[in-house]
Amino acid sequence: MKRLIAPLLIGLVGAAILVALGSWQVQRLTWKQGVLNEIEQVIASDPVPLPRVIAPTEQRYMPVQASGTLNEGALFVLVSIKSRGPGWRVISPLTTDEGRRVLLDRGFVPTAKKSAPLYTGPIEMTGNLLWPDDRNSSTPENDVAGNIWFARDVQQMAETLDTEPLLIVARSLSPADKGMTLLPVDISGIPNDHLQYAITWFSLAGIWLIMTGVWLRRLLKKGD
Repeated sequence: MKRLIAPLLIGLVGAAILVALGSWQVQRLTWKQGVLNEIEQVIASDPVPLPRVIAPTEQRYMPVQASGTLNEGALFVLVSIKSRGPGWRVISPLTTDEGRRVLLDRGFVPTAKKSAPLYTGPIEMTGNLLWPDDRNSSTPENDVAGNIWFARDVQQMAETLDTEPLLIVARSLSPADKGMTLLPVDISGIPNDHLQYAITWFSLAGIWLIMTGVWLRRLLKKGD
């Protein structure tokens, strides 16, 4: 029986570690769901005037309202929307009634409509402030000269369109942009994979125990 002690310990300790990792992911899931609920509450709260002092950490997702004039010029960010396919997020400069010049994410147009005329003129809007994290290690650099953007780099866009580094993602526009689909801020783009991770760790723990059982059974048969 002594020869069974080591495999049994390996099996139990290994399974315990995997179960602990799964339990940790369950705790992370609860934490992440709380964070997402808080973000949803912020997004859905009543809009306020544009803040005069920009503070990205404190103002992310802040609902705002503004009126002003949509100006000439637009930047096009390449995206792909489920059930719609590839297209462009359209970012235009907005001059508010107070004289501030900011960035407005007007929504989505299909790839073929990149050259279609865009509305300019008076507008009223509600939306949410956003400093998006669109870029990862595989994201190409923005082609500023060709007006093909792969990430909403707020600072770079502000420099290109001569605006404040403040991006509003539209939730409603009046008048509405014809042929454009609003892409308001929501939590769908915030990853929450902790449940899948937990299931993976718990499944591995079960497999580990099964393999330990097979190992012990073979040792017992070999002994017989």
